[in-house]
Amino acid sequence: MFRATTASLCAYCLRQRLLPVSAQSSTLASVNKRPENQNTVDSLYELSVDIRKVRKFKGWVLYETPAYVFETANLLRKLGADSACIARVLEAHPEAVLCRPQDVEAQRDLWASVCPNQRELVGIIEKFPASFFTVSHYANQHANIRYLQSLRLSKRIVGKLMASAPQSFSRPVESNQEVIHTLRETYLELGGDEGNLRVWLQKLLSQNPYILLRPAEAWRDSLAFLRECGFSTEELLRLVSSLRASIAELRPEAMRQALDYTQGALQCTDEELRGIVLRCPALLYYSVPILAGRFNGLLDAGISPLQVKEMPNVLELTTQIVLYRIQKLASYGYDVRTGSLDVIVGTKKDFEMSYGKLQLRQERPLYNPVAPLHTAEE
Repeated sequence: MFRATTASLCAYCLRQRLLPVSAQSSTLASVNKRPENQNTVDSLYELSVDIRKVRKFKGWVLYETPAYVFETANLLRKLGADSACIARVLEAHPEAVLCRPQDVEAQRDLWASVCPNQRELVGIIEKFPASFFTVSHYANQHANIRYLQSLRLSKRIVGKLMASAPQSFSRPVESNQEVIHTLRETYLELGGDEGNLRVWLQKLLSQNPYILLRPAEAWRDSLAFLRECGFSTEELLRLVSSLRASIAELRPEAMRQALDYTQGALQCTDEELRGIVLRCPALLYYSVPILAGRFNGLLDAGISPLQVKEMPNVLELTTQIVLYRIQKLASYGYDVRTGSLDVIVGTKKDFEMSYGKLQLRQERPLYNPVAPLHTAEE
């Protein structure tokens, strides 16, 4: 198995490995004592890269030797990237020119194994250049790709994970195996079906690519707390499926504070509280200050605690959005204080549909079957 040695690392990766974060910024002044690598500057200029931007944000790159500007550009061009795309990539991540061509070619082959086609690969490189040009963890990347592919996860999901959460591929495969094992155990223990496990995993990973970076214990702690709150196995599965990866980010103490506040504000029993959470799982990850601000904003708008209790999803909206929607509805005679809150909750698209129906009812003239018809000739 390939192991990256100090000698095999590109200048960028070697610099990042050898310099602590605190020292990297302090070396910039000493770097400026050396002349810039004129070949790098001229080559980037020929590729229409904004040198001023590079100097401002990643100036240290221009002092490094060797640099492989045209080699990097040619590789991108062979993948189908046009001149404008190449310039954008090198402006956003000029460190790419410090990677040895053979290392970048190995990355290209590695990423090609999880990308449906070169066009998508170019799109990923343009959007996540730092992920693609991190060449110092090839062995771990390769092992993690093989492991995730053994789970029969789609190429698109694996590619998305590599692009948006490269740290999860840079670490040893055993760490990701432990998290996946915990996820599998959790799903099956809660009554999930083995046949749906792959689909469930894909939904989790696509919703939050950073899920693999969360310790396996975080999942166990969150679920143990919710069990203590009285949620049944079936209800826990619903919550996990609704919250997906977010549940691993919830700390028991923060959830307890959110639930205590919600129960006190809505004056509900433990059983009623569980029902409210099942209808609005987002309550588990809002902080008390956010919940208090939104709840008090609803009260100031004339909405009663009972209405909130019946439609807790209204707490997912900011006070500003709620007030805006109330005002729009009021312009057509809808009073939320006496009506249902279901016309307020939901996405912007949901609200526009509800508002449009109300508007249509108010503006549509009544049909009079005996009224004379007016034609264009009149």
